[in-house]
Amino acid sequence: MEPKYLTRALAVAPQITAADLPEIRAMGFRAIIVNRPDGEGADQPGHAEIEAAARAEGLALRHVPVTGGMIGDEDVAAFDAALRELPGPVLAYCRSGMRSATLWALSQAGQHPLPQILQAARAAGYDLSGVARRIAGGGRVPTAGADVSHDIVIVGAGAAGISVAASLLARKPGLDIAIIDPADVHYYQPGWTLVGAGVFQPQDTARTTASLIPKGVSWIKAAVAGFDPAANAVILEGCRVIGYRRLVVCPGLKLDWDRVEGLSETLGLNGVTSNYRYDLAPYTWRLVQAMRGGRAVFTQPPMPIKCAGAPQKAMYLSGDAWHRAGVLKDIDIQFMNAGGVLFGVKDYVPALMEYVRKYDATLNFHHNLTRIDGPARKAWFQVSEPDQPAREVQVGFDMIHVTPPQSAPDFIRVSPLADAAGWVDVDPATLRHKAHDNIWSLGDVMNAPNAKTAAAARVQAPVVADNIAADIDGRLAVSQYDGYGSCPLTVERGKIVLAEFGYGGKLLPSFPRALLDGTKPTRRAWWLKERILPPVYWRGMLRGREWLAKPDPIAAE
Repeated sequence: MEPKYLTRALAVAPQITAADLPEIRAMGFRAIIVNRPDGEGADQPGHAEIEAAARAEGLALRHVPVTGGMIGDEDVAAFDAALRELPGPVLAYCRSGMRSATLWALSQAGQHPLPQILQAARAAGYDLSGVARRIAGGGRVPTAGADVSHDIVIVGAGAAGISVAASLLARKPGLDIAIIDPADVHYYQPGWTLVGAGVFQPQDTARTTASLIPKGVSWIKAAVAGFDPAANAVILEGCRVIGYRRLVVCPGLKLDWDRVEGLSETLGLNGVTSNYRYDLAPYTWRLVQAMRGGRAVFTQPPMPIKCAGAPQKAMYLSGDAWHRAGVLKDIDIQFMNAGGVLFGVKDYVPALMEYVRKYDATLNFHHNLTRIDGPARKAWFQVSEPDQPAREVQVGFDMIHVTPPQSAPDFIRVSPLADAAGWVDVDPATLRHKAHDNIWSLGDVMNAPNAKTAAAARVQAPVVADNIAADIDGRLAVSQYDGYGSCPLTVERGKIVLAEFGYGGKLLPSFPRALLDGTKPTRRAWWLKERILPPVYWRGMLRGREWLAKPDPIAAE
């Protein structure tokens, strides 16, 4: 018997027998909750038999029988009372453990966030997404359907969400569309690299969300707690339910600062910074300006991350600033990359390596940041080189630019929309969900093997809009996504290596090579990044103007 722990004080298990009780006591359990009604199976021992064996082992027992699929509010209350009254730790069991896990989850409703409850159950091997709405509603049996419904519901008001809403309205002006997002401010995140280099001001990268929601689109200012695709419903925190005919999921990803021990406490202090946060990018520039000698460390966590070039962009622009100030010779630049290559598309590596040499930066591959002590100016890295035993190294720093570990948001990872790694599971060409044919996804949250960049979302939005419009008209998908992503690698102030590529690392340049060769550092690419792309974002992409983003049609068979 292998109990599955939901908390330190509670584990669940499939059907046990009297012979299991000595082992259960030896594991440290002090009480049993029986959630299976007597007589449910021909080979099932009755609860009285289990109780007698438990008593002989000095274990307490409570019988809270529930029928599968028929858990009432009173059953939840009885289970909760048993947990509170019995000595712990407690082992609860039923036929498979599912009912026991469900009773626990419902008893925790209102005490812990829904994603946290679902994640604990999933870690134990139980998918409780089917009762997500009930958990969000405080554990009570739902008594009504959706509070409001829309033709199209979009989760996320970032670059992907607003762009796809605008592109949909351009194709179907009368659509009833709602966007769900709790954020008051929308950020142009690609600009934060230049804030960290003193080129942009932080306020230039922010607008109010309300000012960007397309006219005629409803904005539901709330956080999503879960999904019920069988009922075509999105569950909001507080258990408000939003119905949909078609759903678009694009909430971005989660910057998981807490996965690096000690990082959250020292961000913005002690020389610890990151261009991945609006309020910290200006601190990066202050540190660069103030530094006249010492060690500067730049980190990159395991993939996937948004804008895979951003960690080294910070390094190049800092190195350029020190070069211009005449202090580069006194600064030890260390690039700590959890991966094994500088950049994933080899065509761009030669140009990048020229700048690595120019700034005399040391490349440390397979180094993943795990712990940081800001006041002591020390960082620890797990080193996992091929065919070598893992080891830990300590590195001192005067300045460290941290790229945080990243994952899908919690409410996505525990949802029925996610793949095994937690990302929304889509067809990489049509961006339609593999299991739910009225759901699409784009942007950083979905699992297509493309670079997670705003430029990728710019191209994905028309593809999703085309295919949803076709679906409304009763047609099959008409457009396909080729994996396009763009990463303007700012190698110095005034020059950029403009990486543009698709699935499999195929180069997908937007301009003829005679005009702009993206594999080489050029001033034209810098001009594009600094002067052209911000207005294209604010005035074009977010308004449904699909400049250089016309979808590729799906060839007829």
